[in-house]
Amino acid sequence: MNIFNYITIISTVLVILLILLQTRGASLGAGLGGGGEVNSVRRGSDKTLHQITIVLVIIFGLSLILGILA
Repeated sequence: MNIFNYITIISTVLVILLILLQTRGASLGAGLGGGGEVNSVRRGSDKTLHQITIVLVIIFGLSLILGILA
């Protein structure tokens, strides 16, 4: 296994955990788009979690591509 496989596995686990930490609503319907909130602004820790998730998804994608090319 090369380093890109390890990076992919670690980033996958971290992305899953961060996505699970980001709660939009209290019910399953809210998670599927049935929530009452139409416009919302991310603030504080919610915004930070969102930005970290985006960075980790980019790292995940790059590690996949580089792992295939290596």
